[in-house]
Amino acid sequence: MKISAYSLGVLGLLFAFILPSNCMAQDVPLKKQDLKTKAKITAFFSDYLSGKEDSFESKTTIKPSDTKKMQALVWAAWKEANNNFREEKLINLEKLELAKSGKWTLPKTLEPNAIMPYYWGIKGDAMPEGGYPLYLYTHGSGHKDSEWQTGLSICQRFDDAPSVYFIPQIPNMGDYYRWWQKAKQFAWEKMLRLAFVSGKINPNKVYFFGISEGGYGSQRLASFYADYLAGAGPMAGGEPLKNAPVENCRNIAFSLRTGAKDVGFYRNKLTQYTKDEFDRLQKLNPGSFIHKIELIPGMGHGIDYRPTTPWLKEYTRNPYPKFVSWENFEMDGLYRDGFYNLVVKERSNNDDTSRTYYEMNIQDNSITLKVDLVTYKATEIDPQWGIQLKFDKTYQPATKGKVIIYLCDELVNLDKEITLTVNGKEVFKGKVKPELKHIVNSCATFFDPARLYPAAIEIDLAQ
Repeated sequence: MKISAYSLGVLGLLFAFILPSNCMAQDVPLKKQDLKTKAKITAFFSDYLSGKEDSFESKTTIKPSDTKKMQALVWAAWKEANNNFREEKLINLEKLELAKSGKWTLPKTLEPNAIMPYYWGIKGDAMPEGGYPLYLYTHGSGHKDSEWQTGLSICQRFDDAPSVYFIPQIPNMGDYYRWWQKAKQFAWEKMLRLAFVSGKINPNKVYFFGISEGGYGSQRLASFYADYLAGAGPMAGGEPLKNAPVENCRNIAFSLRTGAKDVGFYRNKLTQYTKDEFDRLQKLNPGSFIHKIELIPGMGHGIDYRPTTPWLKEYTRNPYPKFVSWENFEMDGLYRDGFYNLVVKERSNNDDTSRTYYEMNIQDNSITLKVDLVTYKATEIDPQWGIQLKFDKTYQPATKGKVIIYLCDELVNLDKEITLTVNGKEVFKGKVKPELKHIVNSCATFFDPARLYPAAIEIDLAQ
């Protein structure tokens, strides 16, 4: 197993950037050398957004005292590159009640003839300190025109203001009526990217929720994108847990409300299975799996949708959890490249017959990482449609794969020695110091102002 850590150096910045409490950078005047550095990073980001580059290479090291200044410089460069990137942007943010809508053309390589209309609007009045909470609402599987209009109507009535809503319409019907498919993944990541660079959204107050088909979708998306979320609230749904591993929802607030008589596609049974698993994991890890999962007595597929967002809005994301569990599952053929502070350079699983499971625990300056292969075996299968309802999991230690553990002051004390143990073996002990390329590459990977990591340890399990 081979480990590489990164060394310390100096980058002089004569004018500082200011990072407000929500980690969004503000532009201030720069000296000539600083402008050259920022221009180089902006050019990389422009190429990265165009698909021409995938990694920023630099030997520039930085003093710990300059970390926040460099994070701000990198975020300013990211904003500039995004603002100059030729694409369909978010429309201007106005009152949701005005029903202003835009539309995005999604890549034809992901879905043919996919145009996604969306509403983008504010509820309430003045923007809170730190930015607006952001809600993504995914609608049900009726005709897309009526479902979209219904979504606009009911979302205006939910008690969660002040807030911003992104209410999309499914681009196509038929086989493409799934919110977790790859073209929609492109849309959600674009939405988050543009929302964050707008400076109007609180990156620690993002929530995904939906109803019926949107309930299935938001449950999958909650597990897939949990590291971006403060909470998620699927309704009138219920996914087999292979499609939405509960382990990934550690550190977020999760609500699931389904009618007790909602028997279609086993929604009530699968909701109960989800509750059982959340209950089990919460008992083993008190406080880590916050959830409110209800089978509503006497109700079928139609339920009261109003309680979900008022419950969710009370929760704020911790972008720096010290215990992370991540089952990196594929969704419509795509995997995530990273999760919280972990970035995968090479998966440990060869194909989708198994998955790679990462479990990171940080205590003081000791990091423990477990990397396993996980396989599923169905233990309950629906006899009519062949739906796999319940599973057993088997874990075995991974023997290959590459992963980067990004680090920052919120996770460890970078001034002190760090010990890293992987799959029971101590593989690194020493200091890990800030380097410019880590801030740039983590920004490109996560496009998240809270996750601009200055340091990293890279692991190769095969060596």
